[in-house]
Amino acid sequence: MRRTLIRFIAKYSLLLTLAISYLFLYLPIVHIGLAAFSKNFNFPYPPRWTLDTFGRLFANSLYQNAFGNSLVLGIGAATLSTLLAAAATLGLIRNPGRRTRLYLALFVAPLFVAEVLIGISSLIFNGLFLEIQGNLVSAVLANAVHCFSYALLIIATQLYRYDWRLDDAAMVFGASPMRTFFEVTLPLIWPGLLGAFIVTFIMAFNNLEISFYLLGATPTLPSVAWGALRYGVKPELYALATAVNLVVVLGLMVMFVLMLTGKVTFGHRPERERAV
Repeated sequence: MRRTLIRFIAKYSLLLTLAISYLFLYLPIVHIGLAAFSKNFNFPYPPRWTLDTFGRLFANSLYQNAFGNSLVLGIGAATLSTLLAAAATLGLIRNPGRRTRLYLALFVAPLFVAEVLIGISSLIFNGLFLEIQGNLVSAVLANAVHCFSYALLIIATQLYRYDWRLDDAAMVFGASPMRTFFEVTLPLIWPGLLGAFIVTFIMAFNNLEISFYLLGATPTLPSVAWGALRYGVKPELYALATAVNLVVVLGLMVMFVLMLTGKVTFGHRPERERAV
């Protein structure tokens, strides 16, 4: 009996731990979603469904401006950090040298710097040398610095397994370096670029610490939500959190479907390599 109990605990302890962990993580999200669609948002059980909260959210000009600013900030920072990280990763992996580890350490260093310090230092640097303060340009640059290291690591995992003999073969047959990149390299590494863009977009879109110092009175969704929380939890905040969560879940579902259908593969495509 004792051995049976020990085996049962050993077999299902991991499953139980995972179940408790996921409940701890996702039950608050489920509660927020139910509260956003319920007339009684304080205790939405059983829920009485309504869309009035979302109507007030989308009709609020402050949230509209904040969403537009966050969207511009996320797209700008994600595009800039992904392009710079792709160029840096291609240079490090394609042409390794004695200083490769040094450059890699410098590129990854922002991972270990607090976001508050990045915001303050970017505020000082942009004000003294670039003379740009309190606008989206300075916030995009600062968030790109913060997101650069994450994009570099994501793209590096894609390029680490890349077979550079494909590029050499293309250039042997007369393709220029530019044509080789766009017709051979890019079709094989674009899932890594897409993954880096999605991750950095979410990071910049939801960032508060860096944007708080660089945008001033310019509203973003995190700053508006943080400011509204000081006056109590309002139903619009539940709707805002639910809308953001739905967008994230939709993006993850699209990526999952593409991976299942084979349109997005992280790694080599053997059939493509044999064709080349």
